[in-house]
Amino acid sequence: MEPTDPRRRLNTVQAAEYLGPDFSPRTLERWRWAGGGPVYIRIGKHVYYDISDLDEFLNSKRRMSTTVPAPAGA
Repeated sequence: MEPTDPRRRLNTVQAAEYLGPDFSPRTLERWRWAGGGPVYIRIGKHVYYDISDLDEFLNSKRRMSTTVPAPAGA
């Protein structure tokens, strides 16, 4: 898919499904309000997540050990 391909954008329910079973639409909504979640796009009242932003968010959660602290902002 091309970077501008609209099929790369998911709504909140689709984004939660893409992220996996530990994430719910409600979690994404809470993060939009409080911060700390993946980057999103707001167009009017509609919210979308680009697949590349969701992948970047997931990659920021990668760890090599439970004893190594998470980087700032992760």
